[in-house]
Amino acid sequence: MGDPRTSGSWRGEFERGGAPLKILLQTEAVLVIDKPAGLPVHRGPRGGASLEDHLPALAQGKRHWPQPAHRLDTDTAGCLVLGRTKPALAALGRLFAEGRARKTYWAVVRGGPAAQSGRIDLPLRKTSSAATGWRMEAHPDGQPALTRWRVRGRGPGLAWLELRPETGRTHQLRVHCASQGWPILGDPFYGTKAPGGLHLLARAIELPLDPPLSATAPVPPALRDAFAACGWSEAA
Repeated sequence: MGDPRTSGSWRGEFERGGAPLKILLQTEAVLVIDKPAGLPVHRGPRGGASLEDHLPALAQGKRHWPQPAHRLDTDTAGCLVLGRTKPALAALGRLFAEGRARKTYWAVVRGGPAAQSGRIDLPLRKTSSAATGWRMEAHPDGQPALTRWRVRGRGPGLAWLELRPETGRTHQLRVHCASQGWPILGDPFYGTKAPGGLHLLARAIELPLDPPLSATAPVPPALRDAFAACGWSEAA
């Protein structure tokens, strides 16, 4: 399940800003890129590689560098939307803030639900401790969080889920899946590590602009074995 994109050589390349990012969709106002797992969207306090290193190349000669319109966890691969102009970034920000951008994720989870579809409605809040650091937890005093899910396939001890978050809380899908007893495969926060890393893909995005825009990200090589074990194929 080794993926050269998450190997030391790949990380070394994007730490130097040298590895190109695949563009899934491009208009005069919007970019959707295929963000690799392991690349933070924003540079942290300790520095290191981030999407910010790639913004000059993604600008393609324009004075205004594109900027991300929403968040995507460092460990999560797939569709990330950027605004190429200030008006576009503002419009995209409103779509995400109002929950009008339709996000579809794919995940491989350990175990899996007995039903074929359902919803998880659990408020989430941030917590921290000296032993574990910060993380998110389900708590009645947290912010509302709603995820709809359906099973797309099953394998030995695994399930392939389609997840549609209707809110955008930090680690929402990871906590919601773990809270049901089926953590996402390879989740070091709420489950256990596994070869290939976190098996969560921001599969598709639909933007109700004028005209509407949509993009789909491929399953990364590091995740394909587990998805295939649940019935996925290139044609899925």
